[in-house]
Amino acid sequence: MDWIALSVSLKLAALTCLLLLPVGLWLGRTLATSRSRAKPLGEALVALPLVMPPTVLGFYLMQAFGVEAPFGGLWQRLFGEGLNFTFEGILIASLVANLPFAVQPVQRAFEAVPANLREAAWCSGLSPWHTLWRIELPLVWPGIVSALALTFAHTLGEFGVILMVGGAIDGETRTLAIAIYDRVQAFDEAGAGIMSAMLLLASFLTIGVVYGMAGRRRGCRG
Repeated sequence: MDWIALSVSLKLAALTCLLLLPVGLWLGRTLATSRSRAKPLGEALVALPLVMPPTVLGFYLMQAFGVEAPFGGLWQRLFGEGLNFTFEGILIASLVANLPFAVQPVQRAFEAVPANLREAAWCSGLSPWHTLWRIELPLVWPGIVSALALTFAHTLGEFGVILMVGGAIDGETRTLAIAIYDRVQAFDEAGAGIMSAMLLLASFLTIGVVYGMAGRRRGCRG
């Protein structure tokens, strides 16, 4: 087991979930309640990382993170170093790649909240903020848990985007998925098998959490 690569993967997955949680809540609720004609465009932009080949997404992010690009150049002027081949670079890349996993389950959960329930809360004197906090969030928490589980598992297994942006710097950007690839290249099938089994177990537990949440929601509705 490559414990250093595992620690990088866990750190990356935890930070990705933490940073995407408020983004997913805001964007998911906005898309769920929006009646704008531009809503399909917003949904398409959120879902775009799902259909793009990871290496293509990683290539564009690598270009955007370069010091000659506006975003990469601004980052270097602010922090004194570029984003490519750094942990900060793969973290931002992970946020982009996992955006649909953090937004779509939350959006579906907010869409299931009846609109007249919000209107009744407002008529009772609750502000939009208190309506969100006291009425909507308790109803959509299974969607939030599903989003966090999917984001965490997908980050652990992400390969193409991370390799394109971060390379394989030990202790910095070399994640467990990249370590598996390296072990296979070195004909160490036993080591690759152990790490693959760990990712398989994480994926299975994630699916169990997501289906468990979905079953509980169906049970509540029934």
